[in-house]
Amino acid sequence: MEAALNAIKAFDAYPKTLDDFRVKTKSGAAITLVTGFFILVLFLSELVGYIRYDVRSDMSVDITRNEKLKINFNITFPKMACSVVSVDVMDIAGDQQLDVEHQVFKKRLSADGDPISPSGYQDRKLGGEEVPKSVATRDDNYCGSCYGAEDDAKRCCNTCEEVREQYRKKGWAFTDPDSMEQCIAEGFTEKLKAQRGEGCNLYGQLLVNKVAGNFHFAPGKSFQHSSMHVHDFMPFEIAGFNMSHTIHSLSFGEYFPGLQNPLDYVTKEELDGARMFQYFLKVVPTKYQYLNGRVLTTNQFSVTESEKKVDPMAGRGLPGAFFMFEISPIKITYTETRKSFGHFITSVFALIGGMFTVAGIIDSFVYHGARMVARKMELGKQQ
Repeated sequence: MEAALNAIKAFDAYPKTLDDFRVKTKSGAAITLVTGFFILVLFLSELVGYIRYDVRSDMSVDITRNEKLKINFNITFPKMACSVVSVDVMDIAGDQQLDVEHQVFKKRLSADGDPISPSGYQDRKLGGEEVPKSVATRDDNYCGSCYGAEDDAKRCCNTCEEVREQYRKKGWAFTDPDSMEQCIAEGFTEKLKAQRGEGCNLYGQLLVNKVAGNFHFAPGKSFQHSSMHVHDFMPFEIAGFNMSHTIHSLSFGEYFPGLQNPLDYVTKEELDGARMFQYFLKVVPTKYQYLNGRVLTTNQFSVTESEKKVDPMAGRGLPGAFFMFEISPIKITYTETRKSFGHFITSVFALIGGMFTVAGIIDSFVYHGARMVARKMELGKQQ
């Protein structure tokens, strides 16, 4: 047994010297402390690099089909009442969403920017006021006139908004609400006058086809007339169309780490009459893959801007904020990656071994250099 152990000793790659032959110096102690400090710093640096993840980006052709594009927005018009501003969406495929209400919310603001209603919310139509008694007490068999805008699907218009909607479907201008029984009973004109000087915060989501198109915020009720997109301004005061606005947030899909939406917190001021603000957006499909394997499909975009003065009464342009977007055929994929544990251990061993090796060389150089200098000094004294 002892012979076997002695044979194993022959494989010892780290032979030990006797303590009697070791010389400990002050310079060696200083080098040891400095080396230990650098090893600790480099180890912590490697540990942080191991814990933290990197993001790798790749580009490919977007081959997804028949998908919808979700647009999230939060925009404030401090000089436009909620009853005036409408949201429309249209695309090159011919689909149109006029005066969008689903998942679009309006918050009435005072001239100072404070919410008017206690809850901060309001009805999507004309301010969320209670139905007037003259309307609430109508007979159940009441059938209001649509003033010539009736169709097979709608024979009765019992509210001012229903009359207005039928006019929009017919492509007619809603010119004289004061002559309509429903609008008089609901105080349509009075509501418009009461909201003068107010602002409006619009927020929510739009779901559109994944093709080029636009969505815009503009005054008046929109409708189609002779294949043209028209906004009806008649019930409103043209002079009050100040489309100054602040874009609190605008995104195409969900947020992912590192995303920067270029239009967030952008403010535009209108100083010299009605203006058309145009934003040309290039939407890039994006996929983000987290370390845990979760995949997020979203989008990012770039933007260029333009604005011009318009005269809606003369038929030269429509005041509002217009967002024209087109879809890039290239998809960007971001993937979170992290160094393997084996790579981390290898790096730690390499830096520790390297530091000890370098420190040993420096210590040897200092020690032998100091001895050489001491010898020369002794020889000089002897001579």
